[in-house]
Amino acid sequence: MLKICQIQLGKQGITDNFIKTLEDDFKNHGNVKICVLKSAGHDKSKVKGYSEKILEKLGNKYTSKIIGFTIFVKKWRKARR
Repeated sequence: MLKICQIQLGKQGITDNFIKTLEDDFKNHGNVKICVLKSAGHDKSKVKGYSEKILEKLGNKYTSKIIGFTIFVKKWRKARR
């Protein structure tokens, strides 16, 4: 059974290093919980923008769900439409 990994998104935002860390986390975990810190911008529209940008960079095998200021990203076996 795969566990949930938790990482934080800070004031630097989504960088290439952040995406690399996400990809490495998905090698061992099926779900990743991303907590958006206040320094990254505590605004619902910014959190939605971060979610869309993460999915764009990861590809179509991933989906996300936003609850508050937390983004849950899940990896699927097959590409989603």
